[in-house]
Amino acid sequence: MKICGPKLSLCGLIISTWGIIQLILMGIFYYVQSVALSEDIALEGEYNTIEEFYSLAERGYLQTAYNCWIAALFYIFTLVISGHQFYVNSRASSTM
Repeated sequence: MKICGPKLSLCGLIISTWGIIQLILMGIFYYVQSVALSEDIALEGEYNTIEEFYSLAERGYLQTAYNCWIAALFYIFTLVISGHQFYVNSRASSTM
């Protein structure tokens, strides 16, 4: 079943591939608690002890890493759909 054309399916393939690579790498960097990404985790309020701050920071890094990996899974789904559409379009154009 043809849903989109050959150019859109190719664009979907390219964007999905880049999104998967980027989000997996970002998830890894959040998982290892990269200091360069510390501004992007949710840390608000005041902390009574340094241990409380470290605990919340570790939880924020881990949650953000999981969010990146979940988004990469959505991009994999988009890659599969775009790949299928690219295959359908290339098959339809070769039979004509």
